Amino acid sequence: MSKSKKKAGPKAVKEPKQEKAPKRPLVVFAFRLSEADRDAIHSAAGPGKATRFVLSAALAAVAGDDKAFKALVDARARKK
Repeated sequence: MSKSKKKAGPKAVKEPKQEKAPKRPLVVFAFRLSEADRDAIHSAAGPGKATRFVLSAALAAVAGDDKAFKALVDARARKK
């Protein structure tokens, strides 16, 4: 019994990977809150989005970005 090999066509030339911009070093910022507050944040933010919600709210407040903060509040209000 003989096995026949398929002839491989010409191999595609791989393009070199582009260098990614270096990522900024990240740190952890933690705070304590009650279970009720945590549950309220999770409820307002939606499934799996609590960290992004809190981070966006905090950064908008620090920057004095009323428009971004109001957009977060409005998005939360639409979920109810």
